[in-house]
Amino acid sequence: MTVAEQEITDYVARVRAALADLPPGQRDELTEDLADHLAEVAAEAEGTLVERLGEPETYAAELRAAAGAAPGSGRNLDQRVATAMARFRGRLSTLDTRLGPPLGYATASDFLQLLRPGWWVLRGYLAAMLVTVISTGGSFGLLPRFGGELLAGMIMLVGFVLASIWIGRRSGRLTRWPRSAVQVGSAVLVVFAFAALMQAEDRMRYGDYGYDQTSVNSPYDRVRDVFVYDSEGRLVENARLFDQNGNPIRLGYPDCSEEVYDKPNLRAYPYCPEQAPFVPRAPGAPLPPASQTSTPDPTSTPDPSGTASPSGTPGPTGTATGLPPSETPPPTPTR
Repeated sequence: MTVAEQEITDYVARVRAALADLPPGQRDELTEDLADHLAEVAAEAEGTLVERLGEPETYAAELRAAAGAAPGSGRNLDQRVATAMARFRGRLSTLDTRLGPPLGYATASDFLQLLRPGWWVLRGYLAAMLVTVISTGGSFGLLPRFGGELLAGMIMLVGFVLASIWIGRRSGRLTRWPRSAVQVGSAVLVVFAFAALMQAEDRMRYGDYGYDQTSVNSPYDRVRDVFVYDSEGRLVENARLFDQNGNPIRLGYPDCSEEVYDKPNLRAYPYCPEQAPFVPRAPGAPLPPASQTSTPDPTSTPDPSGTASPSGTPGPTGTATGLPPSETPPPTPTR
């Protein structure tokens, strides 16, 4: 479409928007030959249609008066929307004309025409990736998959690319509603592409570090770090958590040290050992008593395993907390 054709199209759209309150049949009758008339006016002399004929709204008022139609009593919502869309298209046309010369073409649209085959292929790829996200529950990589199957995803990719090329080559012959459906679908794919790029950026910044990340929602979304203690109350470092399927579970965010960003091997739990909530017990220290009422035999030698003492008295049992009891301090282990 040339600049003159685009100008005529925009002018007609604004005239029809100004006549939006009329019945559709009467409006179509008033604007039936308007495009041909504007083409003759544009070919007669230099200057834009606005300079030659005035604003489209003024021209619409003249058409209304010539047809004896009642003057518009205020503009309804349809008129305002149509007028806004017409003005928006007019501004896009102006921008299109101004961006063309820096690109070496009369309009930017002429340059974008050369990129259409590439967009057709990309559109088919984005459609395949969108189906991948839907069929796999949100996880995706660089190649499409259908139900988690790579071969089925590649077959789907080829089919979508061919379909996109077929639609692109025939887009000029599509009627209004099919063309609108294609445009809406393309807009959805563009939004999906930007969302996927943002997610990929997050993965690169915070990383999966060699394996897929299992997201854990509430009530663990506020967890900053994980501290693992063994049965004797000692802090376990370099620990990793996995679910029943062998998928790693990642919680928290390593914000205690800058070096964890550069060394992925430091990403094991805990991220910040110095911030452990309980003081780890020294190796070989006895377990705390099961309750504060039980008093160990002062003549017996504590057994680090917590099973039995040399005197035959059963050793203390219970869950280790890593903290000594508040009333009775634990006996010193015998070396």
